[in-house]
Amino acid sequence: MFKNSIPFITALLLTCSSVNIFAAEVNIYSARKENLIKPLLDKFTAETGIKTNLITAQADTLLTRMINEGRNTPADLLITVDAGRLYRAVQADLFQPIESSAILKIVPEHLRDPDGYWVGLSLRARVIFYAIDRVQPGQLSTYEDLADPRWKNRICIRSSNNIYNQSLVASMIASNGQEATQKWAEGLVSNLARKPAGGDRDQIKAAAAGQCDIAIGNTYYYGKMLDNEKDPAQVEAAKKMAIFWPNQNDRGAHVNVSGAGISKYSKNRENAIRLLKYLLSPAAQEWYASINYEYPVIDDTSILATLSKWGAFKSDALNLSRLGELNREAVIIMDRAGWK
Repeated sequence: MFKNSIPFITALLLTCSSVNIFAAEVNIYSARKENLIKPLLDKFTAETGIKTNLITAQADTLLTRMINEGRNTPADLLITVDAGRLYRAVQADLFQPIESSAILKIVPEHLRDPDGYWVGLSLRARVIFYAIDRVQPGQLSTYEDLADPRWKNRICIRSSNNIYNQSLVASMIASNGQEATQKWAEGLVSNLARKPAGGDRDQIKAAAAGQCDIAIGNTYYYGKMLDNEKDPAQVEAAKKMAIFWPNQNDRGAHVNVSGAGISKYSKNRENAIRLLKYLLSPAAQEWYASINYEYPVIDDTSILATLSKWGAFKSDALNLSRLGELNREAVIIMDRAGWK
């Protein structure tokens, strides 16, 4: 009885193994909210037949989860925001090199890891917003200028705990060095109109309400405020503000990315590569621009009319991996400056 069962059992095991190996699926851990990634995943499945399994959570939560799961992680792809977090994932040995010339070719070198562990998927700029009734654009110039005493009690910015601000400071260290950046941070803090509180939208709303004249924030928050049909107050606040692109005569405005890397222990690596290619396609890039007001990372995409209205700008070409490398120094400088 048992002897005759062996061929059947062996065949069954081989069949199950084959199903597992060639399963048309890909598992995604995403720090992007479901509504900002799920529609694209659904389109990917419709076009390729590859099933997408999505888990969303806070960025740091997902990093910790993957570290704890180790080689048992089901994740094939990690999508997260800010190059600083992507750098942390590399340092935690969570990624494997992407090794796809098609992907690496279309993403500009400064918007991807030098060793190919992650690539940017969408571009966001962190800029100056000014109250149009109290500030003239000709009064503005650079991030560095925000430390000038003439901006005393006129600036709103969120907490130093925010990685977007940490990456901004890291970019300034890369450009100006630690000593100059320390002096700048101290000057900026002395010019704050209030203790940092809330997110980027809160800074824009505070400036619109007259609590300050200048706010620092990411451009996509401004776009979403202008297009917020459910909250007319946000629309009105945004209309009282305008974008100023800093440092256009030197390195350019500070930019960052949302990006992705393939899990070191991915069991569906080829499907993860196919998904990455799809997320970098013109159609997906245009979707990011129209839904979340983020700039494309590839050159051959049309940009949403709203983004075009903000004008062309020069962006900092610093390789974004430097933002992660300099994060510790940035946090130390912010702490020393009393940036709460």
